[in-house]
Amino acid sequence: MQAVYQWQMTGHPADEIERQFRENADFVKADCEYWQDLLYGVVDRVCELDAALAEHMAWRVEHVDPVERAILRCACLELLQRQDVPFKVIINEAVELAKKFGAEQGHKFVNGVLDKLATRIRPHMR
Repeated sequence: MQAVYQWQMTGHPADEIERQFRENADFVKADCEYWQDLLYGVVDRVCELDAALAEHMAWRVEHVDPVERAILRCACLELLQRQDVPFKVIINEAVELAKKFGAEQGHKFVNGVLDKLATRIRPHMR
């Protein structure tokens, strides 16, 4: 989520952001392949992700707080391409990130959007 947030805020290329993160000693603890899939997946599919999210919001994705926007984009990508991860796990992780890093009530917004999105994307798993 932090790399996606950085990409949103700076507009730097994903490979440059990846290099910066890999230079950080804490990065070795991360699941690098999963992390790369999220970063490059969001960057490559941002228009598709935003369109999917916009169907479940009262305003445009660009108007969402940048932290919540990064969380929503990552979770949306996971819902679309990581069928091996249960949707409840994806939503829970997103809500926890929003509680920790987002606006005061941002987690409620994230939960509502992702719950509606999961119902549409994975109706067979509800």
